[in-house]
Amino acid sequence: MATKKYTVTLPEELAEAIRAEVGPGGFSRYVTQAIERRREQERLHEAVQWWESEYGKITEAELAEVEAEHRDLERQHAERTRAREVREQPHKHKRDAA
Repeated sequence: MATKKYTVTLPEELAEAIRAEVGPGGFSRYVTQAIERRREQERLHEAVQWWESEYGKITEAELAEVEAEHRDLERQHAERTRAREVREQPHKHKRDAA
């Protein structure tokens, strides 16, 4: 992706805190990722507004159902990751010994 340099004004304390966290060369990447996340949140908000205009307000029960499904998917992912790591462990030890 092509890049272009822009000038923005930020509160000094905020900018210095970010720079201290991300280290040299990480400031632009941090700001870019923050802007990308913000744009994603705005698009999701627009999608929810459209959905609710078409189908009505999302209920607490629907939110709870989606959250339960999300937790279940996260659990399944963690289990698969652990299983993959266990399967790969013997191979790692063999490589380390060689």
